Amino acid sequence: MAEASAPFRIEALSSSHDRSGFSSGVEPLDRYFATQVTQDIRRRVAACFVAVEQASGAVVGSYTLAASSIPLTDISQDMARKLPRYPLVPAVRVGRLAVARGHQGKGFGAGLLVDAISRALRSDVAAFAIIVDAKDDRAAAFYRRHGFAAFMGSPMTLYLPLAQAARALGIAQP
Repeated sequence: MAEASAPFRIEALSSSHDRSGFSSGVEPLDRYFATQVTQDIRRRVAACFVAVEQASGAVVGSYTLAASSIPLTDISQDMARKLPRYPLVPAVRVGRLAVARGHQGKGFGAGLLVDAISRALRSDVAAFAIIVDAKDDRAAAFYRRHGFAAFMGSPMTLYLPLAQAARALGIAQP
């Protein structure tokens, strides 16, 4: 999906992207994308990536990435035993993943998620996992289908260890 010959490309949001016509049908996501995302980018609290249709230049999907952390007490004891005994481990938070209405149900959400995971895996900044905050049960089910597990006591916040994601995607890790 991100290849130059593909009908779509995924790239960092810039001022050249027209955000005005984007609608995912989820009002908080659409409002954030229309009014707040550039402020978060400028303040360096999130990076935003967009799926752009090659032919028209239309934005058909987006997501944000930000640094985060996970308290060891929020993950399973089996997983926590494999980690250093720090109170927090580093993570990357995927936020506000949205697909335009006309492109929903065509795999764009999964494509954006794979792109986010790939970016986290390529980063020089170490992270143990990807974290997401599902907005509703449908979103939580989407993430669970892609291997995410809920935090202990917080079923709408899910995580996927990056080592597990790399294996699933066939990406070699050091």
